[in-house]
Amino acid sequence: MSKAERDQSHARVFDLSQHPLRELNQALHKLTPGSNETAWEVLHPMGSHSVAVGVDQPVSIDVRGSVGYYCGGMNDGGAITVHGSAGPGVAENMMSGSIVIKGDASQYAGATGRGGLLVIEGNASSRCGISMKGIDIVVHGNIGHMSAFMAQSGNLVVLGDAGDALGDSIYEARLFVRGKVESLGADCIAKEMRPEHIELVQGLLDKAGVTGVKASEFKRYGSARKLYNFNIDNADAY
Repeated sequence: MSKAERDQSHARVFDLSQHPLRELNQALHKLTPGSNETAWEVLHPMGSHSVAVGVDQPVSIDVRGSVGYYCGGMNDGGAITVHGSAGPGVAENMMSGSIVIKGDASQYAGATGRGGLLVIEGNASSRCGISMKGIDIVVHGNIGHMSAFMAQSGNLVVLGDAGDALGDSIYEARLFVRGKVESLGADCIAKEMRPEHIELVQGLLDKAGVTGVKASEFKRYGSARKLYNFNIDNADAY
């Protein structure tokens, strides 16, 4: 039996058809460092909003079904897997840890995220990565319009296509798209894909469980630095 299977066999099971969501989130918030309740399984989420928000311990949470708004918001160390699709705002303001969506994600996935890794194995809707501030996002499919709007830092990797106005008013985030881009937003331009960027993308693809895709197949996009006062002292961030 693998470690993952052993952990799952000892998981604390929480059935949202039998207990209110508030009890689940309260139980997760009460966890303290060193707790032996490291694996959780959430059954019958039925599109509930705010599932597993505010997790601040390194626990694994498997949600068996689709969720509504703001799943995993403010996650700080948890490893959350949604075995379904997610509504708007998944991983909003995530600080650290990981969130994996096995299906599709609705609008503004990863909005204002400051750290951690968000993986969407399906498609993401509009405004994916809006105002991202350090989060890494990997989308196996396509993303919608206005994605990475005002994105400040972090990395957005898209294996499929991107909709209109990609990276509008972008700051210093890095965008990598393997497919076609419908159009670029204000101040977003195509940039050279240098060896360090290929290495970066490959590392993120590996973390996201992507196989059979080469990092060299992606194009890079970023800020032309015309819409704000660029400080050369911060150049290393890019």
